[in-house]
Order: sequence, then structure tokens, then C-alpha cells
Amino acid sequence: MIKPHLFHYIMTIQFSTKLFAQADFTATKNLKSAFALLIKQESDCLVMAYSKADLADLQGKTNGQGGPKKARQTLNLGLAGPLAALDAFLGGAILRAANDGDLAAKEAAVTLLRSDPSWLAQGVKLKRVLLVGLGETQQKTGGDILAYAKLARAAIKTLSGGAIETALWLMASFMEKPNSQRLGELARLTMQLAGDQVYRFGVRQPAMRFKVKDTPDPLKALIFVGGSKEASALKLAVAEGTALVEGMNLAKDLGNLPPNVCTPAYLAQTAQALAKKTTLKVEVLGRKQMEALGMGSFLAVTQGSELPPQFIIMRHSGGKATAAPTVLVGKGITFDTGGISLKPGDAMDEMKYDMCGAASVMGTIYAAALLKLKQNVIAVIPTCENMPSGKATRPGDIVKSMSGQTIEILNTDAEGRLILCDALTYVERFKPRAVIDVATLTGACIIALGSVHSGLFSDDENLVKELSESGKAALDTVWRLPLDTAYQEQLKSNFADVANIGGRPAGSVTAACFLKRFTEKYCWAHLDIAGTAWKSGAMKGSTGRPVPLLFNYLVTYGAR
Repeated sequence: MIKPHLFHYIMTIQFSTKLFAQADFTATKNLKSAFALLIKQESDCLVMAYSKADLADLQGKTNGQGGPKKARQTLNLGLAGPLAALDAFLGGAILRAANDGDLAAKEAAVTLLRSDPSWLAQGVKLKRVLLVGLGETQQKTGGDILAYAKLARAAIKTLSGGAIETALWLMASFMEKPNSQRLGELARLTMQLAGDQVYRFGVRQPAMRFKVKDTPDPLKALIFVGGSKEASALKLAVAEGTALVEGMNLAKDLGNLPPNVCTPAYLAQTAQALAKKTTLKVEVLGRKQMEALGMGSFLAVTQGSELPPQFIIMRHSGGKATAAPTVLVGKGITFDTGGISLKPGDAMDEMKYDMCGAASVMGTIYAAALLKLKQNVIAVIPTCENMPSGKATRPGDIVKSMSGQTIEILNTDAEGRLILCDALTYVERFKPRAVIDVATLTGACIIALGSVHSGLFSDDENLVKELSESGKAALDTVWRLPLDTAYQEQLKSNFADVANIGGRPAGSVTAACFLKRFTEKYCWAHLDIAGTAWKSGAMKGSTGRPVPLLFNYLVTYGAR
């Protein structure tokens, strides 16, 4: 069996800031002096956005002036927009690109300029300048998260995979009127997108480097440039973005590991390794302790596997001792055959991703610990395999859950809810402010929502609003689905308190309704990530979702 070293993970990209105390990149009158400082920075590339108005300003400087040379003389005398101000140091390279038709301000159009002797003559130490068009609108982005993401992705894709190792990112150029909060949010999103772009499973897990393509992306550092006005926002964004990317990377790594490596014991060992690396406190319960707690529903799922189950509790105590924690519960089925209700063989290999709920809550609490988030967060992970054998649970078996409710197991492939219900009962002891469970729970959710939105179920309107807004801001969106009491009718059993399935109609809804029965003592939400946790086909791999959503929720709302 291949056993990669625990937590020998390599940070694939570094994020930092370069701040100029005397510079102001937000006011036209100060751009010339600001760029005079910026061009002296040694870097493989500067990334800057420009609008149609900026391009018109650049070209307008030469009207009747006789070309670039006189344009530069004009710039020395008056105010200039960002393109014109930078071009004064680049020997007219931007204007020439515009006149040649290479600069048209089309949305997400990128133009890469390379250094030439005229740059060196001006003392420019930048090797390249990457210009990103903002589109037809005269207004710069900043309000529209999707519009900004399109621009950022185009720029990051250009930076990635070539000779560029370090890049400066001029955040203020993407916004019309930068404000600290929005600038920080977009900078953090940029890091999230960059982390996605450069992620390589074989690089993060050297023992798993089986493919030639698993070589490091050349892009090693992304540096956010700003003046005194942006300093605090950018510093905070870099701290948050670094933690977020590391949390996402961990979730991806765990999801992508083969199931003969990422076993329940491996998840527990990973949690313990994280505790040594951070201030996290970790406790792992074994079968005997689960039996003592009365977790009959969880243990029923484990019966067919030779591998022992684990119940992992991870604590980040960043808040006051008296502050109620946010509790994250993640489904950790490290391989799901369906049990006696055996799945079809086609694409069964992807059932290694059935622990992505566990991976995501582990990644989220790890990110919280790295950030030293001033909140109390607890992650609870019930983890096991769902395998067929002579000892496996059968359809028709009745088990008693930790809550005391009895469950008739009509389908052993509806196992996720069976391990989650005992975990949801267990977390009552923490007196939580909110509980969010995360699970690749139902194929029905994939049919309903595809791979765009995760399913969101909750009766708490504030929690629904907060999770929805957090998802939108992190491009990790959710779509609310119903929890009406009428759906509980489908879960009725002639022999037990509840059946574990309610038939094909509204399958994701009845699964959530099943879980709801075990959450009456606290504020609760359920995220069904069956369609969003991984990609199939040529791009097969874990997405790291919903770590961005959960992390953004904690940062934005967790202290409330």
C-alpha cells in the first residue's frame, strides 16, 4: 500500500504585499509619482487593469501632438490616467500596442508587453506588464463579483504555466473608487482563484506524483501592490487568502487521495498532524467509545468493512471560553460501494470523493487555525467505509440512533445520513451558536442543481441569508431547497420511528428532512455538495468546495 508522509504538503504559491507609504494609486494626480516607485520593483510581471476611458485618455494625449514622443512630453506637464501615466515610463510601448490594435479594452482581453531597452533607460525593472481590459463600460469593476472573477481568471491564466515566477497585482486599477472592505474581498478572491490555477496534486503530495504533468506551476508568488490607503485591507486580505488557499488545498488533497490511502485512520492521523502544526486540539473516538455513546446508526454502516471507524473532533478555541462555537459536521465515507444495496460499477472509483464533506470541514477549521480566527469553531467528522460483506447491514435492518430514535434501513446506499444523524446528536453537548453539516449526500441534488450550486436546507432565515451571501462573495454558491413538514410523510416506517429513505421523489429533500429530525435543539443548516465537491471526466478532481463558502461565513458572520 502506498502511504504518503502525513502532512508533507507543499504550499504551491506564496502571497504577500508590497506597500508604498508615500504612494497613492487611487488618485489621478498622484499616479505619476506612484508609478515612479512601482516601476523600480524587480518582478517578472505587473498586472494592471484598464477601462475604455483609460484607453481613450491614452490615445487622446497624442491627438495633434505628433506621436508617442510628444505624448510623453505632454504627460510631464499635466494629469494622466493610469495607462498614460505608466506609458510615460515604458517608452510609449502601451500606445504602440493600442495603435497596432492589440489594446482594445474588451472585457477580460489581456495584452502582455515585454521589456525593451527603452524601459531600461527609464529605470524600469519590470520584465513584463500584463494589461487586462475591463470591457465596454466606462466604469471599472468592483461591484460585480462575477465580472471581476472573469478578469482575474484571464490574468491568472496568462501568468500561469510560462516563465513568470513572480507577479505584482495592482488591485486599485480594477476598481473605480476603491474602498477598503471591497478591495480586501477582491484581493482574497484573487488568491482563491490563483490557488486553484496553480494547484497540482502530485506537487502537494510527492508520493502521489505518478504523472509527468504533476510538476510545479512556475508561478510562485503573487504580490499585491498598494499605497497607504490600501495597506491595512491588503495585509488582512493576504492573511485570510493564504489561510483559505491552504484550507482548500488540504480539502483537495484529501479528496484526491486514492481510497487505499485515505482511510478513516488516515483522516484521523491527518487531524492529529494538523494539531501538531497549529493550535488545534484533536480527539479521536474509536468503536468502543462509539458503542458506549449509543451510536447505533453510525456503527451499522461500518459493519461490512474491515477498517475500523473513527469519530474525529477538532477544536479551534480562538474566542472567549464562554462564547458558543460554530460547529461544522462533515460526512466522511472514505469509500462508498453502496453496501448490500450495491452501486453500479460505472464511475464507482469516484466514490472515493464521498468523504469530501469531511475534507471540507477539516480544511475550513485548518484555515481558521492558520488565520488565528478569534472565534470558537469545532469540526466533527464521523468516518468509515460502506462495504458489502457477510457482516454488512441488510435492507430491512432496524437500528437505534444515539438520539434514541429507531431507523429502518431500507437502502444501505443511503448511509451518509446514518452516520451524520449520530454526529448531529453528539454535537448538542457543545451548545452551539450554529451547526452546519456538509455532505455528498444525494444524487438527487446533482439532478436538481448540477455542478453550479450546492443544495442548502435550513429553516433559520438568518443562517440561510448569511450562508447564501457568503457563497456569492466566494463564488461558492448555494441554492435553497425546501424542508416542508409534508415531506416527512415519505419517511414513515411501519416498524421503526423513521425510514432512512423516502423514495425517488424529492430525494435530496427527504434526506435533509431525515437529518432535521436530529437537530431540533440548535440552529442548523445542511449543505448537499454531491454536485459541487468534485469534477468528473477529463478534469476529474476535488474542487475544494465548500471551503470558500464556509471560511467566508466564519470570517464575515461567525463572531455575530
